[in-house]
Amino acid sequence: MFSGIVEGTGIITDIEEQSEHIHWKVQLPKGSEEGLEIGASVSLDGVCLTATNIEDRIIGFDLIQETLQRTTLNERKIGDTVNIERALRYGEEVGGHLVSGHIIATGTIVDITNPMQQSGENTDDTADIQISIPNSFIDYIFEKGYIAIDGISLTIGKVDESAGFYLHIIPETLRRTTLGTKSVGDSVNIEIDSMTQAVVDTVKRVMKKERK
Repeated sequence: MFSGIVEGTGIITDIEEQSEHIHWKVQLPKGSEEGLEIGASVSLDGVCLTATNIEDRIIGFDLIQETLQRTTLNERKIGDTVNIERALRYGEEVGGHLVSGHIIATGTIVDITNPMQQSGENTDDTADIQISIPNSFIDYIFEKGYIAIDGISLTIGKVDESAGFYLHIIPETLRRTTLGTKSVGDSVNIEIDSMTQAVVDTVKRVMKKERK
């Protein structure tokens, strides 16, 4: 489990095609490798992966086709940056919300207002980001609800069922994560809050039974 509080960004240093999977090597941000052991879970852009080998700050991960097909990781290349979060430890503060690292869908950025990249500098500007999502998942999206975007715990703003939903991003999140470098048209990994999903699915089942 994770909290959605991204520690920083890592860099993909190598991508190697194996017979039935892809092997990545990722350089973690300084300090994130401390205490990491083979078999530990690490979130890369919100996707829970297992560390398979460790060489200082360079960590290896195996990605199967199911992971590549369901997430944006199939779009990544050597030199790209990804959001990094180590798994939660018992007793740690949960500053965001509980995130499993299991991506439910991918969305598309359709609009960005006041993006950092317009100036090319790290500024104190915020950003309003509009994201479209497949219609089959819109029932799980509601204003002030939790959502994880590329592993980042965020609060949903306005929801428009025909156009997706909006996020209001503070400067620290833009600086610490990959959101500050995103552009219109980019895809993002989406994980719905598990409690929201459970409540919505339960209500749907009850309503379906009552209609019979």
